[in-house]
Amino acid sequence: MLLIVVSVCTATGAWNWLIDPETQKVSFFTSLWNHPFFTISCITLIGLFFAGIHKRVVAPSIIAARCRTVLAEYNMSCDDTGKLILKPRPHVQ
Repeated sequence: MLLIVVSVCTATGAWNWLIDPETQKVSFFTSLWNHPFFTISCITLIGLFFAGIHKRVVAPSIIAARCRTVLAEYNMSCDDTGKLILKPRPHVQ
């Protein structure tokens, strides 16, 4: 959820930064200084990626896939929330 909020803030700040006519007339760092919302949200987004938030977003799907692989040996599976799914027994003749 935090990643979504910061991404939307960065995109909104970037849009305001790009449509500002003063951006073309001043230097890059002055332009960033004039748009603190974009600068802070961009730094926060970069910090979140360095902290590994992108790994936490995909981690549940990786864990579920590994559990499905192990449970398949015992004729079981699980959904994305971790609920166990029992499959019918195969008939041995």
